[in-house]
Amino acid sequence: MLSAEEAKKKLIEGNQKYLNAKAGAGDVSKELRRKTAEQGQHPYAIVITCSDSRVIPESIFSAGIGELFVIRVAGNVLDNHQLGSIEYATEHLGTKLIVMLGHTRCGAVSAVLAGHSGGFIDYILKDIALAIGDEKDDFKASCLNVQHGVERIRHELEIHPIEDEKGLEVIGAIYHIEDGTVEFLPDGEEA
Repeated sequence: MLSAEEAKKKLIEGNQKYLNAKAGAGDVSKELRRKTAEQGQHPYAIVITCSDSRVIPESIFSAGIGELFVIRVAGNVLDNHQLGSIEYATEHLGTKLIVMLGHTRCGAVSAVLAGHSGGFIDYILKDIALAIGDEKDDFKASCLNVQHGVERIRHELEIHPIEDEKGLEVIGAIYHIEDGTVEFLPDGEEA
């Protein structure tokens, strides 16, 4: 199993491949499908991200079958279902790196900034509003939303940012839909 540091390096290298690719670079071969069916999954990173159709973690990080444990929900917000999924992947699959991946031009963040509300979407928008506070800049608001998720994961799952006894690391990142780059955020602050 890869350490959190090795997993982050692999994500960065995969994103570099993606930036120059014309087709998906992850292994989705028949052989790998058979191997993961027989031997199970061993993802090197957990990625919590938005449901936005422009954000495809496996492509963004040039990952194939069994490499990423992806959790998607509009606005990349967290509730007990997502936290339970993260807990499952860390405890049962041994994954060491947890990435909260936001993105530029997020419709959920924009909806909060525009003051939209209504229906079940309010559950998402209220969480984002709490995360971004009075921020009005779309990019900064997306970064604050990511950092809020990072802090919630650390708090709820008791993962300490300096040195977790299980070797777990939680980091935030922003995917730039305009050019495909992933920007890993400094710990505890927005870009």
